Amino acid sequence: MSGMAIDWELREQGPVDAVHSALLLPGGMGSAGSFAELMAEPALGGMRLVAATLPGQAGAPPPDDYSVENYARLSSELAKRLGVDIVVGFSMGAVVAVEMVVSGAFSGPVVLLGVSLSTKDEPAFFRGLIRLGSVLGGLPASLLAKGAASMVKRIPVSSERQAELREDFRRNVPRDAQQTLHEYLGWLRRGDGRANALCEAGVPAWIVHAEKGDGGLTEEERRTLEACPHIHLVTIPGHVFFLPNEVPEPIAAVVLEAAGTTERSSVGP
Repeated sequence: MSGMAIDWELREQGPVDAVHSALLLPGGMGSAGSFAELMAEPALGGMRLVAATLPGQAGAPPPDDYSVENYARLSSELAKRLGVDIVVGFSMGAVVAVEMVVSGAFSGPVVLLGVSLSTKDEPAFFRGLIRLGSVLGGLPASLLAKGAASMVKRIPVSSERQAELREDFRRNVPRDAQQTLHEYLGWLRRGDGRANALCEAGVPAWIVHAEKGDGGLTEEERRTLEACPHIHLVTIPGHVFFLPNEVPEPIAAVVLEAAGTTERSSVGP
């Protein structure tokens, strides 16, 4: 377990005494600021929202352990300190939220945006590029960051805001990003039965994917999750890559639905 004190980069909004509060975990290479569009949704105005840049992402100080399990421990400690009752994760952040739940450190509910549960949920070229890191060092991570930055132009926001999002990706230190990606791929490889584990955790969960663009689930995973009474699968129409930025309104509606199921003291011992 990491013994390193983490100086979290946080972005907070909403009443400190709100009935419901949520921790927002961004995608890999993204910062807390990447949730600005979702946090600006009027429907969430009454909630306390705290977005956190994961250590080692978007230029944040790195952890001493890049494993998903350690990210989940660190994020669970943060959730407990903040007193949140909901976790919303996007992509890498959603994977961390899954690990928080299956490890028993957080009892939900969780909103998982664009989450992958096993290697088959990610494109083969993405997996292959990460593996090349053992030979090419941080170059694959740099290429992925540049590719993600180039896709920011599809987000329906101002040119200034697009520039902010691109800068997030540019701030990544290739070595840190590559280690995170390597550990992420290892977590996905260990994903046999993870859909079952998520169901057995008994935590209310909303799993959101677009029809195209943000990955998906295998047919077996989908059948398992559809049969689980406390897990809800949500499909956003169309081609979407950055779910919290491109379609914040329907995501906000899902977060509100999750909030309606909460009980205080969601963080485990």
